[in-house]
Amino acid sequence: MMQFRKTYPVSKFILLGLFMPVLLLSAWSPSLAQQVRNDIPELKRINVREHLGDHIPLYTAFTDDSGRTVTLGDYFNHGKPVILILAYYTCPMLCNLVMNGLSDGLKQLELLPGRDFQIVTISIDPRDPVSLAAAKRKNYLANYGREGIESGWRFLVGTQDQIAILADSVGFEYYYDKETEQYAHPAVVMVLTPDGRMSRYLYGITFRKNDLKLALVEASEGKIGTVFDKFLLYCYHYDPDSKGYVLFAANLMKLGGAVTLLLAAVILTIFWLKEKRRKYGQLMTLIVQVLI
Repeated sequence: MMQFRKTYPVSKFILLGLFMPVLLLSAWSPSLAQQVRNDIPELKRINVREHLGDHIPLYTAFTDDSGRTVTLGDYFNHGKPVILILAYYTCPMLCNLVMNGLSDGLKQLELLPGRDFQIVTISIDPRDPVSLAAAKRKNYLANYGREGIESGWRFLVGTQDQIAILADSVGFEYYYDKETEQYAHPAVVMVLTPDGRMSRYLYGITFRKNDLKLALVEASEGKIGTVFDKFLLYCYHYDPDSKGYVLFAANLMKLGGAVTLLLAAVILTIFWLKEKRRKYGQLMTLIVQVLI
């Protein structure tokens, strides 16, 4: 089946820090603000091109927060979905907002990183050292505040060529601004299946509990979560316009129809049993009368 790839407007995911000066400039001098926007054509390249269903390159090699050489494949094929974040560790604003929002949302779930799913953050800045990756991991594990999740969230660094291969495979488009020495990039986290296929893109800096849970259950193909979670996944589907899971009217109507048929079958069975019991009683009465 042909896979359609969706493109989302860059304006929804751009680095907030880049827009704030523009907003201030527009209040002071609209013409100057317009000139600033026009002078940054690279902003048009910041985007997410969804590659749903595609496999990511599990052979790409990185260095983890302990200094060990790893491949992406080390975090897959263990029966757990994987949350992938592309960020950089010296980011002054957006990356921290995304990871803080993800951490806050995940802390509301009964599911645990390391046990039920894996989180992998990879720096898009090849200059980021292992020591900074280790510091980030330590801070976020402490903030998460749950025991037994040490292996569930890893922070990686890598070379430019490996980063570029991965970013291209997931449709993550960003660029480096030499003047500010910062990266402009989308605000998105990606949820992948245990075998490394792109399952869902979640956008923004806050993530609803329900969206995270359903995305993980969906990516795991129902292998994690409760029976109720799997039931919710039948009733909800991901809506690209609202950037979240919404009630799926068609499935809800099917479910309502099935419940109606079930209730009708139960009621008819009860009436049938009552009628059978009544006729049986009449027959027994007749037999007794004949015998007497």
